[in-house]
Amino acid sequence: MEEQIRRTSQGLRMAYFFFWLLPVVLMIVGETEGDWVGLYADDPLFSYGWEGSSILLAFLCVPLALKLLPWMLKRKIDRLSLPKALRLYGRWGVMQLFLLELPVVVGMLVYYLMMSNTGILCSLIALAASLFCVPGEKRLRRDLHIE
Repeated sequence: MEEQIRRTSQGLRMAYFFFWLLPVVLMIVGETEGDWVGLYADDPLFSYGWEGSSILLAFLCVPLALKLLPWMLKRKIDRLSLPKALRLYGRWGVMQLFLLELPVVVGMLVYYLMMSNTGILCSLIALAASLFCVPGEKRLRRDLHIE
């Protein structure tokens, strides 16, 4: 059982690492590859649509991601046996990070394609929200009530 707990915790930490790696890679590519940066900066209608989309995505995904795992713990995961609960906890933990990754990626693309600060602000909001989702074995044990 301890091995499953350790593997689930390690898998979530790896997913969290890749969650932070993707924005760093996007920033490096955006700062070094100059051909596509600012490609749609002179199109106000296109910029307005994508800025609004990134705001809406951050507005929807951040609260949903922060409430998703606690809600699933209460509704489903707490009622299962420990091996199934660990599997479901890992799956919903990755889903939580995916929901936070959407506004990060869209916001960064909006920032680099439209040269709009709105996109980077939405990305920073989602990245800041991810600090409330830092996985670890201690948190896993607390969430699943493992003594």
